[in-house]
Amino acid sequence: MIEELDQFDTAILREVSANGRITVTELADKINLSKSPTQARLKRLEATGYITGYTAQLDPVKLGLAHIAFVEVKLDDTREAALAAFNAAALKIQEIEQCHMIAGNYDYLLKIRASDMRAYRKVLGEKISNMPNVAHTSTHVVMEAVKEGSF
Repeated sequence: MIEELDQFDTAILREVSANGRITVTELADKINLSKSPTQARLKRLEATGYITGYTAQLDPVKLGLAHIAFVEVKLDDTREAALAAFNAAALKIQEIEQCHMIAGNYDYLLKIRASDMRAYRKVLGEKISNMPNVAHTSTHVVMEAVKEGSF
């Protein structure tokens, strides 16, 4: 599907991912295209599912969630029912910002946000370790976020 996108489409995606509140006029100026074709392209990118929605970006530090940890999770069972149970549990834990099934020595990689190490430790001990089929975890604490998000 990506071959359907030209340089104007990718420029639109880049701009709206950085600023979802940009006006069509501002967007047209930034990508060097007139307003009508820009608006038509934007509508097409929305209709075809390249743009799935618009959200506000929140500052996790101001919200008291400055501590980031990545947790590798190894399951003791990787049959479909076990994976589905783990996935369902992950969706219910607010501190899990991202959950990815991965290949390699571990089965999942979780991005956790908490207020501090003590709060993270509580999430690990009381929530993550009690998720279905968790056999082992390994934590990597983030010292500095160099780049997050954006297209």
